[in-house]
Amino acid sequence: MLKNSLYCFLLLIGMQLQAQQEWKLPTVREPHFGKSIYRITSYGAVPDGYVLNTKSIQAAIDACSQKGGGIVQVPAGLWLTGPIVLKSGVNLNLAAGATLLFTSDKSQYALVEANWEGFPQMRNQSPISAENARNIAITGKGIVDGNGDAWRAVKKDKLTESQWKKRVASGGVLSKDGRMWMPSESYARGDALKDPGRISPDKTEAFYTSVKDFFRPNLLVLTSCDGVLLEGVTFQNSPAWCLHPLMSRNITVRNVFVKNPWYAQNGDGIDLESCSNVRIENSVFDVGDDALCMKSGRDADGRRRGVPTKDVVISGCTVYASHGGFVVGSEMSGGVNNVYVNNCTFVGADIGLRFKTTRGRGGIVENIFIRDIYMKDIPGDAILFDMYYMAKDPVPLEGEKRTLPKAETLPVDETTPQFRNIDIRNVYVNGAQRAVFMRGLPEMPVKNISIRNAVFQARQGISIQEAAGIRFEYIKVLSEDTDPVIDLINAKDIAFDRFTYKADSRLLLRVSGSGSKAIRFTNTRYNQTVKKLETAAAAAAEAVSFQ
Repeated sequence: MLKNSLYCFLLLIGMQLQAQQEWKLPTVREPHFGKSIYRITSYGAVPDGYVLNTKSIQAAIDACSQKGGGIVQVPAGLWLTGPIVLKSGVNLNLAAGATLLFTSDKSQYALVEANWEGFPQMRNQSPISAENARNIAITGKGIVDGNGDAWRAVKKDKLTESQWKKRVASGGVLSKDGRMWMPSESYARGDALKDPGRISPDKTEAFYTSVKDFFRPNLLVLTSCDGVLLEGVTFQNSPAWCLHPLMSRNITVRNVFVKNPWYAQNGDGIDLESCSNVRIENSVFDVGDDALCMKSGRDADGRRRGVPTKDVVISGCTVYASHGGFVVGSEMSGGVNNVYVNNCTFVGADIGLRFKTTRGRGGIVENIFIRDIYMKDIPGDAILFDMYYMAKDPVPLEGEKRTLPKAETLPVDETTPQFRNIDIRNVYVNGAQRAVFMRGLPEMPVKNISIRNAVFQARQGISIQEAAGIRFEYIKVLSEDTDPVIDLINAKDIAFDRFTYKADSRLLLRVSGSGSKAIRFTNTRYNQTVKKLETAAAAAAEAVSFQ
């Protein structure tokens, strides 16, 4: 017992030293606040869910900030309000039993020049926002509810038959094919246009007003802020993304619960966009889109901004329903680097670790360190790197048909995205459609990815296309489909060391493509498979060595 304890202690110290050598954990400055208390009831707020308290709550926030900062207290009750703006020095504290409910009356939300997926857009004002603020917080045990069902469209395939009938009977508009419900004619007009919110001189105020309902706001947007704390609160039912720090720094997110219906379009949990010095810990996400998402702008707009998301630590988080547990992209044109993720659990997330991009994005994603990830019941891939992102749900809906992207080699330029130098260790998966999927571009493969010490129980094994410098060490793949266990297409410098797979597998490795070379197996038992190697599509058997 003593020997085992000593071994575990030394192993932990070794891992900590190794992490420090790989990357120095960032220092995140937490905000501090004055002790003065400003009760919203002192400014006329009424907790009956009927009276609109926007002016009262904003008055308390403004007074608190103007007098040097402190705590704006929201007592227990149902507080109906329109959009509010946080100011420097303000800790908005929600008591247990307090619900800050944002009105479904869209006329209360002004059209403002904002940002969506990395480029300037006209949007409805966010329920909670702040810009250029220092030392702000939302804390406590209460709930922030964005009333998102009033804003969102819903796909028929994401509801039960009775839910769909109820939604259609409530009013709104159906798409031409009858597969999507939209809340209003205004929304439908916007949905029929390409980038209706993109700000341009040819668009008038009347135009934006005519499609106003389409410009769903994110629940919380913090732009160019420094010193942010979100702690203890439940954020739920967002019209679009839930938590959206944008070009901000020194952000702490601790013990929050982020909740959206699984059918919520763009119902992301937290999107860090062009942010730095961030710590997200001990929080729970159960959402309709990606959960823990790293972004930095889209295409030329994101590259022009040129501000990466960097120096991020995520630890002790749990993700339930979502399109991805930990996600990078697809809007990562300013780059993402120096991110450390550890001790997270994903249950029912469509994809566990999800790296996505596409041609045109540009941007470099590198120096990502992932440790101690536990997954259960993953409908898609446990680990995914995909440079052909199609802006679709990762798991096709029933009856949905998808075509494979056309494989062609294009010139490398500033629009070419890159995934490289990513280290993943200690991953344990109980149930997934596929263990690992990597798909790079012919002109820019996924590069220098290391996966070490992992157990995958999945229907399918490992599939890699257009990748280089990939390392698998101490990997166990217990796949139901063993024909093949590993499928490589135009992959080079791929190493498997101490690889374990299911006994009596049909085929260990299939290699395709003339670009496949320098594929190595070491310290692996080869007598557990009916056939060790199969080549196709101009691949040479000499490309693989078994030792």
